[in-house]
Amino acid sequence: MGLFFVVAGLILFLMQGVLGLWFFYLFPAAGWKLPAIAFPLLLTVAVEGILVYTRTHYGAWENVLYYLGYTWAGLVFILFFVVLVFALLAGLLALTPWQARPVLAPLSLLVIFGFSIAAIAGGLRAPKLKHLDLVLPQAPQMTLAVISDSHLGSGVSLARFQKELDRLQAQNPDALLVLGDLFEYGARREDYAAALARFKTKYGSFGVLGNHEYYAGLDNSLDFFRRAHITLLQNRVHTLPNGLQLIGVEDIQTAHVSAAELDELLGQSDPARTRLLLSHQPLLSEVAARHRIALMLSGHTHNGQIFPFNFFVKLKYRYVYGLYELTEHTKLYVTSGMFYWGMPLRLFAPSEMMVLHLKNHD
Repeated sequence: MGLFFVVAGLILFLMQGVLGLWFFYLFPAAGWKLPAIAFPLLLTVAVEGILVYTRTHYGAWENVLYYLGYTWAGLVFILFFVVLVFALLAGLLALTPWQARPVLAPLSLLVIFGFSIAAIAGGLRAPKLKHLDLVLPQAPQMTLAVISDSHLGSGVSLARFQKELDRLQAQNPDALLVLGDLFEYGARREDYAAALARFKTKYGSFGVLGNHEYYAGLDNSLDFFRRAHITLLQNRVHTLPNGLQLIGVEDIQTAHVSAAELDELLGQSDPARTRLLLSHQPLLSEVAARHRIALMLSGHTHNGQIFPFNFFVKLKYRYVYGLYELTEHTKLYVTSGMFYWGMPLRLFAPSEMMVLHLKNHD
């Protein structure tokens, strides 16, 4: 974790330095040392201090610091790439007789302001309630509520989480499926768990671990799932009374689950039943397809969360967001997540909660 903060601090400083040099290009009379060195250094130290402090101190004041620190870090990432594009334009226009600065100065400031407002508003916006109708041969007709990547704690207030749970509860789901990265850290841990425990369905709540469950401490995470009355499927198969089989695998990357191990787990399920595979990360989908798993449900990617990070996510994951037809018999759905990780921002990647309607005929 210490190395992470050092590397993150260095990247943050360099990105802010680039932003400062751009403002020096726009307003050369201001000089370059303050915007490109002094301010980035001070802000980096402040943000790093906030991130460390809010991981060990919880309360209303700490939540405000958390929001300010992570919001600024996220905006720096977004605006760094905006400035790179404008810097490239400035370089190209420098090869022509046109005067670039009078045009690029107001235009870049307008785009910077617009992207900042859009990202902040996207983070504050309630997750979309996405209804998905799937026809799966011989599946029991039922409704499933699916959430992933809520990252509860300091970044998401209890009141906000409860409001979204109430929206899901109003859909009268037969079961709740939780795809991992449920609780991070912060105050009122037991209250978040109690809110989930009050979520009533016909068959109960079921979930799998995400990578952040391991980062937060596996024992603490297991205790949270117990308090939340979520049946944890750690590499196991569970059959609902209506015959639907839920198969849960531990976080494939963090727990180092191999294709052979997943193959063995899926071999324990009943191919005569409709089977759903819950996997936090959309990995080893080819194993699910080989076993003709009807539907694989995943999260983790956040659909990139903030543009242009989605391009980096696509370099690692083949399936990033939405419904994919892997084969004639197997589908995969990757959700963009309930809220956000770290930076309370969303840009061109809205959050969502899914209401999955299973049918066995059109």
